[in-house]
Amino acid sequence: MSDVGGIAADRLKSFVFRIEKLEEEKKGLTDDIREVYAESKSAGFDNKILRQIIRLRKMDKADLQEQDAILELYREALGMTS
Repeated sequence: MSDVGGIAADRLKSFVFRIEKLEEEKKGLTDDIREVYAESKSAGFDNKILRQIIRLRKMDKADLQEQDAILELYREALGMTS
């Protein structure tokens, strides 16, 4: 391992290459996700709502229930219940 100014250059280069590779993969995944949203939109789905559903599905069940309860409370307070 070559040492330049107290820095392990080979190790640093390895980290940089790994990060660059992961950034490329991330860009590819982002492009793939964008394509799926475009496909869902062309099938008639509302992407704004679809994004909300995906965000909600990532949440912990207890957090989701708490959020739903607070939302319902606020809606009631504002006379927005059906």
